[in-house]
This record gives sequence, C-alpha cells and structure tokens, in this order.
Amino acid sequence: MLEELKERVYKANMELPKYGLVTFTWGNVSEIDRESGYFAIKPSGVEYDKLTPDDMVIMDLEGKKIEGRYNPSSDTATHIELYKAFTDIGGIVHTHSPWATSWAQAGRKIPCYGTTHADYIYGEVPCVRCLEGSEFEEYEKNTGIVIANAFKERDYKAVPAVLCKNHGPFTWGRDGMEAVHNAVVLEEVAKMAARCEMINPQANPAPQELQDKHYYRKHGDNAYYGQGRQKPE
Repeated sequence: MLEELKERVYKANMELPKYGLVTFTWGNVSEIDRESGYFAIKPSGVEYDKLTPDDMVIMDLEGKKIEGRYNPSSDTATHIELYKAFTDIGGIVHTHSPWATSWAQAGRKIPCYGTTHADYIYGEVPCVRCLEGSEFEEYEKNTGIVIANAFKERDYKAVPAVLCKNHGPFTWGRDGMEAVHNAVVLEEVAKMAARCEMINPQANPAPQELQDKHYYRKHGDNAYYGQGRQKPE
C-alpha cells in the first residue's frame, strides 16, 4: 500500500514542473490513505529532477514520520491541518505559481469573471489573512488552521483552492492528481483574471446565473458535461 501511495505522489509531484507551476523546489504534493491515516509527501528542498518514488516521505496525522530517509516538506503541518479539517479530500498541492501567487501577494481574492473559472470553482477564490504575532511560532500549522477556519462557511469541495495573503496558493482534490489538476486550473484562472482587469479595470464578475449554469452542468446530481452523462430533458 505504501509503495503504491509513494508512486502516485511522486507522479503527481512531477506534474508541477511539467505544467510550469514550480521554480526550483517551490512546491509540493501530498496524498493521504484515509484507511491507514498515513500520507505521502514530497521531501523538503530536493530538486524535482533528482526525485524518485522512494524519496517520498510517509507521515501520519500527528506529524510523526513513518517512513523515509529525508525530512518531509516544510509545509507538512499545513497539509495535516487541511486533511483533518477537510475530511473528504485525498490530496493537497502547494505552489508558488506566478499568477496565483501575484494575487496572493496583492492580498486579493480572485473574482469569477467568466465561465472557465465557473466550470471548476464556484464563486471567488478566497484570499485568507496573514498570520499574526504568536501564530508565527507554529507557522505552517497555523497557516492550515487559518485556511480551515476560512472554509467553515464555504464548501471546500465547490471551492478547491485558496490564496494565503503574501504567500501563495493551496489546492486540493479527491487525490493528488486531482489536486494538481486544480492547481493548474487555478493558475490559468488567475492569469485570465489579471489580464481581464488589465484590459478592462471596471470589469464585473460574470452574472450569477451564468456562473451557476457552468458550475452545475459539471458538478452535482444533474451534471451532464462529459461522456456517460445525459443532459436533462
């Protein structure tokens, strides 16, 4: 089980440089096995072209290393808090992808300006606050707590992405690969939103009716996008 988990997480991590989401070692993917409570995550500071599946580090939700010769990602404690809070997710990605990180550094949420955004994310991508004072003593853990608190009144499945002010994005999904997929989508959405505002600084979010149409044709009980689903009569 652990060998398969490490293989999946290795492959998911290798998607980050493929899609231009990381520079040097600025990113990580994890995936959890909910039955055992163990998750695999990229080791800290190891270059992507030197990684192997065996380099993935196995951790538990108490922060104990179960297996691995390297130290886990420095963001491990953030992943732990998100796995604890978002019990239906199976994978998490953190990057410093340039467009999403630019919105984070500006301290701005990403409005839903069009249907590309609406297809994947229901409404705006939130931008959570910076940590303060004593919160920096357990920086990574408290980053996860701040994100989790911001989603107490949001649907983390419908909004599988967040920006951390002055820091960068996190995304999640049913497994590591879906979390990577959402990270790619977030970067493209961030790029298009920034260009939208450059072209028209007075742009408004897409009408809610349009947002709803595009989101719900791909998600929910009545979704009909893709093969194997039929459009409602």
